[in-house]
Amino acid sequence: MLEIRPSCEHCNKDLPNTSTEAMICSFECTYCKTCALEIFENVCPSCAGNFVERPIRPSKMIEKYPPSTTRIFKPKDLEKAKLLIEKNQNIHPSKR
Repeated sequence: MLEIRPSCEHCNKDLPNTSTEAMICSFECTYCKTCALEIFENVCPSCAGNFVERPIRPSKMIEKYPPSTTRIFKPKDLEKAKLLIEKNQNIHPSKR
């Protein structure tokens, strides 16, 4: 089950469960759309995977399955991220 993390790992922007700005990779690294698509160019700076929009957990399930309240704030080294992006951005995610 997805944790539904509460914030962007890079800029710390709030991303509550209802946010349509949340993007995740297959390891559930969580970023806002600006960081995921404009800064990291759809290449996760942690695993080199791609990003997809994070689903919104239905309100009727929140009480039983609450979203995480643990913030993960680990701003990425943009020089290292740039190298990873350059290496992977032209490779389809299924081939990375």
